[in-house]
Amino acid sequence: MARKDLLDIASLHREEIELLLDQSTSFKEQFTTRSVNKVPALEGKSVLMLFYEDSTRTHSSFEVAAKRLSADVTNFDIAHSSITKGESVRETVETLQAMRTDYIVVRHGRAGLPGLIARQTTAAVINAGDGAHEHPTQALLDAFTIKEKFPDPTGKKVLIVGDILHSRVARSTSTLLQKLGVEVAYLGPGSLVPKHGPATIRRFTDYQAALAWSPDVVYLLRVQMERQDVQFFPSLREYHRLYGITNDRLAEIRQRGLYIMHPGPVNRGVELCDAVMDYERSLITNQVENGIVIRMAVLDWLTPGGEAPRAEPTFGRSSERHAELVEASLPRN
Repeated sequence: MARKDLLDIASLHREEIELLLDQSTSFKEQFTTRSVNKVPALEGKSVLMLFYEDSTRTHSSFEVAAKRLSADVTNFDIAHSSITKGESVRETVETLQAMRTDYIVVRHGRAGLPGLIARQTTAAVINAGDGAHEHPTQALLDAFTIKEKFPDPTGKKVLIVGDILHSRVARSTSTLLQKLGVEVAYLGPGSLVPKHGPATIRRFTDYQAALAWSPDVVYLLRVQMERQDVQFFPSLREYHRLYGITNDRLAEIRQRGLYIMHPGPVNRGVELCDAVMDYERSLITNQVENGIVIRMAVLDWLTPGGEAPRAEPTFGRSSERHAELVEASLPRN
């Protein structure tokens, strides 16, 4: 099924997910085994990077992915744009639409804003992270990384640890993994593990109880202090002691043969100790590498110029309300 936009994971069918993962495998084979530098899949197309929030991994991997597909890439400089003079998102999108861009990669702190942009443009819009709502390409690269180790991930267990409450990665990755038959559990301070959510996801607040669940992968989340308006735990040192991968926990993880993942950037001494980066079953570098081929697959799959999606992206209640407020704030013509 052709799609114009990639806004969330919830609306993707398993067949579409499998298609993207298979295409990523093909791209990785071309660029690693065969040493191909560039393919002409998007020759003559333009990709606009519209990042309202700072990013290193996502931004750079999208840019590399687009260039490997032979697309032209434009980085929209928010700091030196008319946005700083009060220009609205709608006015910005209308300006960009006049430039005839084919793809817009959007990161924004407000949940739902990429969906609003998608309804205002014929360009293919890719959500590169919106508030605490979704981060679909991160979820896809996570699944791709896991499938490299477990070709049939059905029945495997992934323990997601940390700031679940504020994490768009936790939301997207857990949704996608469950679509692939993976069991998911959350671990973190009670204040950072949502009490409401899918009944299929187990919730732990004790590390040893979570390890007794026998996960295959421990997925650490970055503690997002910038999204925390109140104090959710006593201190970063205390968080590391209770929920981080300490040297002692790493020894137990090594003994159990578990894989470790992290979306980056890593807060050393908080989510993990330095030794994790040299752990033979750390997949953190693999995730960065796989981000490029996943984003190539997404760009190659989407079809600019089609109809804007009729259905709204799937939000939680708070995110849906936030999106409504964002749309209401946009000026009408």
